[in-house]
Amino acid sequence: MSSYITKWLAPLGLAFLLVACKPADIHAPLTASEQHLIGNTMGTYYSIKIAGLEAERVQELQTEIDQRLDVVNQQMSTYLDDSELSQFNQSTSSGPFAVSADTAKVVTAALQLGRQTEHTLDVTVGPLVNLWGFGPDERPVKIPSQQQLDETQAHTGLEHLRVAYDADGQYLYKAIPELYVDLSSIAKGFGVDVVSEYLNEQGLGNHLVEIGGEVRLSGHNGHNKPWTVAVEKPHNSDGRSDELVQQVVLAGNNSVATSGDYRNYYELDGQRLSHTIDPKTGQPIKHNLASVTVIHPSCMIADGLATALTVMGPERALAFAEQHDLAVYLLTKTDDGFKVDMTHAFKKYLRG
Repeated sequence: MSSYITKWLAPLGLAFLLVACKPADIHAPLTASEQHLIGNTMGTYYSIKIAGLEAERVQELQTEIDQRLDVVNQQMSTYLDDSELSQFNQSTSSGPFAVSADTAKVVTAALQLGRQTEHTLDVTVGPLVNLWGFGPDERPVKIPSQQQLDETQAHTGLEHLRVAYDADGQYLYKAIPELYVDLSSIAKGFGVDVVSEYLNEQGLGNHLVEIGGEVRLSGHNGHNKPWTVAVEKPHNSDGRSDELVQQVVLAGNNSVATSGDYRNYYELDGQRLSHTIDPKTGQPIKHNLASVTVIHPSCMIADGLATALTVMGPERALAFAEQHDLAVYLLTKTDDGFKVDMTHAFKKYLRG
């Protein structure tokens, strides 16, 4: 493993998706020394709890947070036609396309993680996501043919995307005009990092930041205790779960992200089709790994790792996580319910 990912992966952190993990402290009663900020961003919500924040500072602080998140949206959203990323996707030129330092940073991280996870994280698979009906396009009336898959896959691939830097700025390059980049598997985590780091700059080191299920924890809550998060119990085949909480976690000063496929799927021609696409096959994943929870200091990295490990499947994901000393918690669907696997590095975050 390269020095890049080693630097990001230690000390360990936790990655999780909204569908699999929730901040337990979000729903706890506020204390006099806590403030709770909520709002909308990136097509979802944010929820921020801050201990030690005076009430008179809330409005000004939230305005600053909103402005920073608006910048991230304007840089990396695929829903805004005039965002940096949308303009790059619309371009058919193979020449340099100037972008902000933040966009270049996130694309660079996506490329690094993609290579180090053997392309199980691939931010160019958007056309395949759309083909299978999980994007803005309508769902197909029948399973896509192999010819359709081959034609669509020809327009994807991390090898066609490049980031370059010089004294004047940073640039994206596409080797094929049809290349389309979607950073949704990593940009939300980056937004969490942006907010958390801003709060630290403001001297507000005791906080919990969540954007659409991706969480970063710092310091302690208003009761002067560590923040806690709860891994959600996946739903059964009937869409229901008898219990809400699978596992409560004390993640320390880390981020938590989970990826899971047990909610976003549909059935067609007798097949259960997951929204998670395997970049190598061009098809939805077919294994029984229901959710992956990862802990990591960087929410951006945790976010991307959770997706990559989900694509790998239970055995491969567990082996990869153990090999690289990652804190990872896996739930795999079996005939008898959900099987729990966790790495040695994850166990220290379990609440006793």
